[in-house]
Amino acid sequence: MDFKIIHIDETDSTNRWLRNSSGTVLNESSHENSLGIVPSELCVVADYQTAGKGCGSNSWESERGKNLTFSMLIHPEGIPANEQFRITEVVSVALCETLEPYINNKVEIKWPNDIYVGDRKICGILIENRLQGATIRDSIIGIGLNVNQRVFLSDAPNPVSMYQLTGQETDLDALLHQFLAAFGRVAQTPTTSSDYRARLFRKGIPALYEDSSGRFKATLEDVETDGRLVLRDDTGQVRTYAFKEVQFII
Repeated sequence: MDFKIIHIDETDSTNRWLRNSSGTVLNESSHENSLGIVPSELCVVADYQTAGKGCGSNSWESERGKNLTFSMLIHPEGIPANEQFRITEVVSVALCETLEPYINNKVEIKWPNDIYVGDRKICGILIENRLQGATIRDSIIGIGLNVNQRVFLSDAPNPVSMYQLTGQETDLDALLHQFLAAFGRVAQTPTTSSDYRARLFRKGIPALYEDSSGRFKATLEDVETDGRLVLRDDTGQVRTYAFKEVQFII
């Protein structure tokens, strides 16, 4: 999978930048390409995001030039809208595979798509799928990866960076290319769904959660194919949740 990579100094959100600019970029590329082939996969990388966003109302803190804040535009082939969680699985597993050689700790996926080392968040993902009929037309995948930031000043409860874990700075461009290669590889791997589940944060471990009825203890058992989380509480009852219907108590 080949990406046209665009570096920009600053934007409010790389997801929004791609959503607003992708058509123009592709048209320009078609004129520049002597073979007449328009690259359909784009990746925009920003040195700084003024309004980096996580899922829902969450914000993302990132010091200028220290981390990887980027978005990808991809065109999945033949993925039905009701199977869009497959994209989350691919991105999450590819990030784990990219980070594991650098970090001497287990890299895990906190459902649905935060990347954790221990109890601390090193990466967040925001995926926006656009539909055409019953299939996915394209996906914009935003990623904020904490790389070389040494201190976090926001009220985010548990951020961590690669530098804080390793004591070493990491080349951002090299890391980006390693991730894009991993993404292309994982997208072609038939075991991606099982790899995602094998890396789940807290899988098989009793822990605290909270839903609209209050806090409870449960064990994470599985994630369904549509992305819903399956917990078994300490009374033996199975509880199934869609995104934002339950919180992990860290």
